[in-house]
Amino acid sequence: MVMEKMVRSKKKEKEFKKFIKASEMLKAISYPYRLEILRFLEDEEYHPVYEIQAYLGIEATLLSHHLTKMKDKGIIQSYRDGRFIHYKLIQKEMTKILNCINNCEL
Repeated sequence: MVMEKMVRSKKKEKEFKKFIKASEMLKAISYPYRLEILRFLEDEEYHPVYEIQAYLGIEATLLSHHLTKMKDKGIIQSYRDGRFIHYKLIQKEMTKILNCINNCEL
């Protein structure tokens, strides 16, 4: 009985940690511009910042802020090529969330 409770509590703890990580990721994408960035990056290719900025039509500083927040949470990654920074979606599961949002009647 005690062993069974320990196994169950370890499973719950592991599941709870997963929920914590998921909630942090959801918070990181909970802005319309960030969702648009993810939509743009969903092809899983690297794109330079100037392409993302042209797509969104927003100030570079605002874009940089949103990219940094998502990069810090491990949703996207970047690399520098000379003076250009390129970004790519690495959490492919985010496209499922985008599809869900597109198919929801809000």
